[in-house]
Amino acid sequence: MSSIRTTEQLGDALRAARKQLGLTQPQLALAAGVGVRFIVDLEAGKPTLRLENVLRVIDALGGVLQITGLPSSDSENHPEGN
Repeated sequence: MSSIRTTEQLGDALRAARKQLGLTQPQLALAAGVGVRFIVDLEAGKPTLRLENVLRVIDALGGVLQITGLPSSDSENHPEGN
């Protein structure tokens, strides 16, 4: 698993995954339900993209977003409403 700390690193990782799967940008856009321009911008590391669509692309590539290093989101530590 690689650490991603910048939008450029995320774009590079997603481009590599797309190419490894043999997908073109238009094919990935169709699979993720986003426009080709979104894929182009995402792979270029544009920092202002909509997170919902980024997650759709990750899902279309068969990936899962995991966040590490943050405090636990365990319900015991955070009662509802807090």
